[in-house]
Amino acid sequence: MSKNKAPHKTDKRKTKTDIVNSVVNFFNRNSTESFSPKQITEKLGFKKPAEKQLINNILYNLLEDDFIVEPVRGKYKSNNRGLFLEGTFERRSNGKNFFKPDDESNNIFIAERNSAHAMNGDRVKIQILAKRKGRDTEGEVLEILERKQTTFVGTLDVQKQFAFLVMDSKILANDIFIPKDKLNGGKDGDKALVEIVEWPQKAKNPIGKVLDILGQAGENNTEMNAILAEFGLPYKYPEKIEAFANKIPDEITPEEIAKREDFRNTLTFTIDPRDAKDFDDALSIKQIKNGRWEVGVHIADVTHYVQEGDIIDKEGESRATSIYLVDRTIPMLPERLSNGLCSLRPHEDKLCYSAIFELDDDANIKKSRIARTVIHSDRRFTYEEAQDIIETGEGDYKDEILKLNDLAKKLRGKRFDNGAIAFDRHEVRFEIDEKGKPISVYFKYAKDSNKLIEEFMLLANRTVAEFIGNVPKNKNAKTFVYRIHDLPNAEKMENLSEFIRRFGYKIKVDGSKTNVSKSINHLLDEVSGKPEENLISTIAIRAMAKAIYSTVNIGHYGLAFEYYTHFTSPIRRYPDMMVHRLLTRYMDGGRSVSKQLYESKCEHSSEMEQLAANAERASIKYKQVEYMSDKLGQVFDAVISGITEWGLYAEINENKCEGMIPIRDLDDDFYEFDEKNYCLRGRRNKRTYSLGDPLKIKVARANLERKQLDFALVEE
Repeated sequence: MSKNKAPHKTDKRKTKTDIVNSVVNFFNRNSTESFSPKQITEKLGFKKPAEKQLINNILYNLLEDDFIVEPVRGKYKSNNRGLFLEGTFERRSNGKNFFKPDDESNNIFIAERNSAHAMNGDRVKIQILAKRKGRDTEGEVLEILERKQTTFVGTLDVQKQFAFLVMDSKILANDIFIPKDKLNGGKDGDKALVEIVEWPQKAKNPIGKVLDILGQAGENNTEMNAILAEFGLPYKYPEKIEAFANKIPDEITPEEIAKREDFRNTLTFTIDPRDAKDFDDALSIKQIKNGRWEVGVHIADVTHYVQEGDIIDKEGESRATSIYLVDRTIPMLPERLSNGLCSLRPHEDKLCYSAIFELDDDANIKKSRIARTVIHSDRRFTYEEAQDIIETGEGDYKDEILKLNDLAKKLRGKRFDNGAIAFDRHEVRFEIDEKGKPISVYFKYAKDSNKLIEEFMLLANRTVAEFIGNVPKNKNAKTFVYRIHDLPNAEKMENLSEFIRRFGYKIKVDGSKTNVSKSINHLLDEVSGKPEENLISTIAIRAMAKAIYSTVNIGHYGLAFEYYTHFTSPIRRYPDMMVHRLLTRYMDGGRSVSKQLYESKCEHSSEMEQLAANAERASIKYKQVEYMSDKLGQVFDAVISGITEWGLYAEINENKCEGMIPIRDLDDDFYEFDEKNYCLRGRRNKRTYSLGDPLKIKVARANLERKQLDFALVEE
C-alpha cells in the first residue's frame, strides 16, 4: 500500500543514467525552444566541472541519435516531430501506461512522469516525444479531453489523521489519499465508493472523498454492491422513482380494452426460469378454420405505463438494462412495474404488444401482423415443467406445448439452413446458502423448452425489424433501432483455423457467408462432448464481432437475418422500449425520428450492455474464487484456457473455475510468449505450453479482493 510520507533529504550522487534522463526529460518538457549547454547545466542545477563535461558528451550522443537537432551553432533543440494525437489512455499499476490512438495505429508508451495523472480509459491528447535511437516511441499527455472514471471502489485503511482507499482493481499505481473530514462515516475495513477530487501535479497519490459506504468487506451484499459500483453501475433504486411508480394506476379501463385485440379467451401461457418474477413474454396458440395455427408472441406493453421523458423513463434509459449477478437481479425498471404491473402473471388481464403469426404444419409463415392486445395468461410454466411435458408427452396443455415445440424445431432448422450459427454454450450457475456463500457449482444447458421460447422470440424480433426496415426500393426506411452483428474478423478467423488444426479440425475462412457459418456449425458439432469443446467454442466466439444496437442496419450475421431488432424484453432492456415507441409512432403515421439522436441512444445502450456483462462475469469470478477458497492444496485436472506474457490461465474441468499459473513459477526455464501460436515456449529446453493442453494443477492461493485464483503445476 502506498503512503504519503515526508521525503528524506539525501546527498545521493547522481549517476550518469540519472543525468541522461534529466537531459532527455528537459528537452521533452521544453520541446519548442533551443538551449546552449550552459543554459541546460544551469537550469538542471549541475555545477560540478565533471557534470558539465558529461552534459557536453550527452548532447553529442543525443545529436548522433537524432534525438536533438542543432538549428543554430552551439544551440540544441528537441527533434520533436510535432505530432499530436487523440485517443484513449490505458493506465497500468506497474507504471507501463499506454496510449491507444483513435486511428488504431500502434500503441504509444507514456511514462508516469508524462501522464498528467490521466486515468484509465480517459480520452486524451498527446504529443509524440522525440525518439531516441533503438527506443520505443513515447508520448506525453498534453490534455485530458474526457474523464472516463472518477469513482473507485476499495477498502478503507483508516489511520489517525487520514485514510487511504486500497483498491480492489489495480488500475492505479497508488492508493487514494482521503482526508479525515472526507470519510463520510467510513471505518477501517469498510468497502467504500470514493471520488477523486484532485491529483496535484507533484503528489504521488490522488486525493479523494467517500461518496458511499457499501458495508464491511467480505460480506456478500457488500461485495456484490462493490462489483456494481466498480463498473459504475447502480446498486440501489432511487426511492423517489419507486414512489412515482407506486402511484401508477393498475386498472385496465374498458376504453383501453376497446382499442386493442382481445386475446383473453385464447389459450396463453408463459415459460420462464424457476426463479423469474418479470414475465415479459407469453405465447398463445389456437388452430384456425383453415387448419393452420395462429401463434401469438405477446410482449408486456411497458410503454403504456412509462411515458417518454418521465422520471422512470429517464432512469430506465440511463440504466439501459437489468443486471443479473449470481445471486440477484438489479432491475432496469422499479419493482412495481417489472414484477407487478407489466409482468404477465397468470390469471390476470395484461396489456401487450404482440406479433401474431399464421403458420402451416411445416412452420411456413403465411401471414403476420403486429397489434396492441390484451391477454389473460392461463398458466405459468417453468422451463423444467415445459421440458418434462416435451419429454413425456404428459401434462397441462400438452398438445399445445408439443405443437409449439414441433413448430419451433422447424423454424430453427430453416434458420440453420440459411446460415445461422449454433453457439449453444453452457452457463455456470451456483447453489448458494442463505448468506450468499456458494456450496456447489452446476451448469445450465439450453434444452428444447428454452429453444422453443427462443425461436418464437427471434421470429417476433425479426418480423418487427422487417416491418419497419424492409421497404420498397424507391423508399427510404424510417429511423429504427436494429440489433446488428457484423461479419467475423478475417484475421481472427485465420488464427482460429490455425489453432484448431492442431486438434485435427478444419474450418472455411472464406467463401459465401452461408458456407463459412455452416463450416463453423460443423466444427461446433464435431467438438461437442470432447475435452476441447469449451476451449474451441470460446476461441470461435472471440473471432466473432460483438452484436450491438444501431440505426444503421447491416443485418445479423450470427442469426442469418437481414433485419433484426430487440422487441421482446422491454421490462429488462431499454432498446426494446425504444422499439415499442417507434412502432407506435410509425403505425400511427408519424414522421421519422432523428437518426443522430437515436444512434447516440443505441451507442449508450450497447455500452451499458457490455458493462452489465462485465459485472455479471465479475460476480461469477468472485463466487468461483469464494467456492475454491476452502480447497487450497487440492489437486484437479484442468486445461490451459489462456496464455499471456505474465503466465498461463487454466480452467478446472469439473467446475470451470479458472486460475493463473504465474510465469515466475515456471522456473525450469525462461519462457517466452508466442502470441500467434497461443503458447509459452522455453528458450533452452523448447518445452511449450499451448492453449488446450491438459494439466494437473493444485490450488495455491484464493484472493477474493482481486477475484483471483492462483494455481501451481503438479508434475505427473
